[in-house]
Amino acid sequence: MANATICNRIKDAGVVGAGGAGFPTHVKLNCNAELVIGNGAECEPLLRVDQQLMEKEAHSVLLGLSLAMKAVGAKEGVLATKSHYKGAVSALKAVLREFPNIRLHLMKSYYPAGDEKSLIYEVSRRVVPTGKLPVDVGVVVCNVNSLLNIARADEGIPVTHKFVTVAGEVKHPATFEVPIGTDAYELLSRAKIAGRESELILLVGGPCMGRLTEDWHLPITKTVGGLILLPKSHPYVQKRTLSLSRQVSLAKAVCCQCSQCTQLCPRNALGLHVQPHKAMRAVAQANGRLVGDPNSILACCSCGLCSNYACNFSLDPAGIMAELKVELAKQGIKPQPEENIRPDSSLELKKVPVARLIARMGLKKYDMPAPIETPPRVTRVTIPLRQHIGAPSEPIVTEGAVVMAGDLIAMIPEGALGANVHASISGRVVRVSPDSIELEA
Repeated sequence: MANATICNRIKDAGVVGAGGAGFPTHVKLNCNAELVIGNGAECEPLLRVDQQLMEKEAHSVLLGLSLAMKAVGAKEGVLATKSHYKGAVSALKAVLREFPNIRLHLMKSYYPAGDEKSLIYEVSRRVVPTGKLPVDVGVVVCNVNSLLNIARADEGIPVTHKFVTVAGEVKHPATFEVPIGTDAYELLSRAKIAGRESELILLVGGPCMGRLTEDWHLPITKTVGGLILLPKSHPYVQKRTLSLSRQVSLAKAVCCQCSQCTQLCPRNALGLHVQPHKAMRAVAQANGRLVGDPNSILACCSCGLCSNYACNFSLDPAGIMAELKVELAKQGIKPQPEENIRPDSSLELKKVPVARLIARMGLKKYDMPAPIETPPRVTRVTIPLRQHIGAPSEPIVTEGAVVMAGDLIAMIPEGALGANVHASISGRVVRVSPDSIELEA
């Protein structure tokens, strides 16, 4: 059984997956596994958080990995990262001798190296079938920021801060460690916004899987790793903001069923039969039966490679796939477990270099260093009660209460999937709503 003490400390600290959708880590580690993989691949282009964190906190990251291994009973741990992250690799190697059951796995710079199923195959040559979880093949994967938080949790330190890269149309790209709930605009201002704000749009996350928003005042959460400002006139933004009806019209008019999107799909290369070209055909002809096996949609990881790299006509298969996944979910259709998965023999040849992806997306001018800088002084935060998969946390403080940084302010509902929430600054509770808690220093 999982080590209950470690899992309880992780639960108390409110640790969630920092590099994805925010799955509560104490639940993920409540299992038995043979192998734990630390994900330091930094999947998204332009972001710098993970590589800098590994360089700055190498010992804590490896300590967190060793604690995760202890929690699930794993005898082997692997920290997977890219070989060209020279500073991170050097820092990790310098302390690796203290962790004899952990090894480094160095990868080339391809996309999406950090996709969970792709990473598992890269490290272990095990394929996680559609409809199953990594633990079903004896593996658990944790982002390096989550590993850092696990190490801190073991010392009784809760999750109160997040590393965030600010890039794009800013004069000084940088990475900041800021309190959870910090207004995103404060970080954008600190990096010095370039150009007219009315002509820019904010990308939260990375360019492949992030979301575009006009709201520059959203709070930083446990899962936000990047803020990227882009011109509204940029072709990338233009494609991402097309309406569904316009996407369907373009699919009808332009898609030639070349299947390039499917041929370069990472999940298809793993043998999981994801087929974006069939999704394009189905919407173009308004015939859902042309999709075929629902797994060809549901096994998609939404990496966006089909839209951002594979399609020669600038269509958006990833957007269509996302819409179809929503429709299938509404119908109660779930992924069906598969057996006897065989990866494509040409998988290695289908790995897309990140540099080429960035160039294809027209974002090369934004691919530059973003060193860790002194963050702005934060005096007010709005801390969301739902920063994770599952139910929102329930407030345990009232307006007017005085709290210290690190104090528990919201708890997991009884019997629900969730994560605790802590005060990220010391101060007074000025507002408690169903969605968030506001603190003022």
